[in-house]
Amino acid sequence: MSDPGPFVSTRGLGRVFDVSKPWLNRMIEREEKVFLTAAENVTFDIPRGETFALVGESGSGKSTIAKMIVGLLRPSSGTVTVDGVDLFAQGDLAGQTALRRRIQMIFQDPYASLNPRWRVGDIIAEPVRAFGLEADARAIKRRVGELLEQVGLSALDGIKYPHEFSGGQRQRICIARALASKPEFIVCDEPTSALDVSVQSQVLNLMRDLQRDLGLTYLMISHDLSVVRYMADHIGVLYLGRLVETAPRAALFDAPRHPYTRMLLDAAPRLDAFGRTAETVVGEIPDPIDRPSGCHFHPRCTHNDGTRCVGEAPERLDLGRGRAVACHGVEEGRIGEGRP
Repeated sequence: MSDPGPFVSTRGLGRVFDVSKPWLNRMIEREEKVFLTAAENVTFDIPRGETFALVGESGSGKSTIAKMIVGLLRPSSGTVTVDGVDLFAQGDLAGQTALRRRIQMIFQDPYASLNPRWRVGDIIAEPVRAFGLEADARAIKRRVGELLEQVGLSALDGIKYPHEFSGGQRQRICIARALASKPEFIVCDEPTSALDVSVQSQVLNLMRDLQRDLGLTYLMISHDLSVVRYMADHIGVLYLGRLVETAPRAALFDAPRHPYTRMLLDAAPRLDAFGRTAETVVGEIPDPIDRPSGCHFHPRCTHNDGTRCVGEAPERLDLGRGRAVACHGVEEGRIGEGRP
């Protein structure tokens, strides 16, 4: 049996924003245009039915990549393919609409992502109406009730407004809305960061159950490594728009290779951290408008050699078994396997 290939793929994905002042201001002040590179040459695959997580500090480009993958932002370079179809290819609009029905997104803030003037039933029914998935109002109402019960709420909750629910219940409503169009791929942009810890576990368990029952494929955006460890099959680490390391979950947590990945894991709270020594986190993520030359991480890296790291951007190095890293130190053997 032949390998069907990845369900979602990005190749050389990049996005540059023009953040220049208005033309007249630039002429008066004799300034050049200013560009912000939010993502650069991002490449990864997500097999059907699995979860790929993107992690990194704020400003690393996670949410920008998520918006490009669902079609909310057009890439400046590169491609996004879903089930072999280019998401941004020019051509048949009907085909593009059918493809986009298979993609949905769960947003970070359940308080801001629900229209406070609409009843919950109307919010969930909107994708059903937009894609013409049910023929009449009675069928739509029945479908909304099924979705509410599927995420652990009551069908009678459809007559209520969003402000009548707690944060965890609102996120369940957001999940029901995402499921309304019968998607196959869902992008989860920090879906639990605005929730209490106890509620986080309930929502994550619900998402895992839905993935198992419906065969969903997830892209998980998060800065919480405990969430990533629980949810992801494969993980990509972003730094200033570049993917510096990708690895299966167990391999990344047990033996990170890139110095930035090690720094992130050392900075995360751990139950067995008593008496453990770890390198101090140095500096902050630089301004994405004025990124460092060469390897963007070199100003904060203890393995910086002062020459190649400063002057040459590292290429993706395939380590086998689903692992890849972009680091001169790993390539030259200066950084070994395992934790330092």
